[in-house]
Amino acid sequence: MKVILRKNYDQLGEVGTSVDVKDGYALNFLIPRGIAFQATAGNLKALEEEQRQTAKKEAKNLVSAQELSAELEKVSITIPVKVGEEDKIFGSVTTQMIADSLKEKGYEIDKRKIELEEQIKSLGIYSVTVKLHPKVNAVIKTWVVRE
Repeated sequence: MKVILRKNYDQLGEVGTSVDVKDGYALNFLIPRGIAFQATAGNLKALEEEQRQTAKKEAKNLVSAQELSAELEKVSITIPVKVGEEDKIFGSVTTQMIADSLKEKGYEIDKRKIELEEQIKSLGIYSVTVKLHPKVNAVIKTWVVRE
């Protein structure tokens, strides 16, 4: 049976690829899971429209991520922490603490998008990367100060 892939699938290929598979594999696995659909003229048109909509949505997401990145580059956050002797922090500064500090400034950023190159375990100024989009990153200046 000839099918057209709707999603990237390692064993078969990329989106939009037309492949020949056994009938049972197509009818019992690929089609019910939405990975592929039967190759007909109508389905080809539907796939083209779906790809066009996805591209438009992706372009819109990229633009909004670039705008947010430009705003975040100007932001500087301060995180007060408890310290012991020799300015050693009790524990470390986490991505959740950074996300909470950004939320106070009015930016809703998921903590999983914040990337720390190394653990922050002492006072100082750090550059923290926020991954907003696969193609767009923002760097935030983070001040870790004594509470």
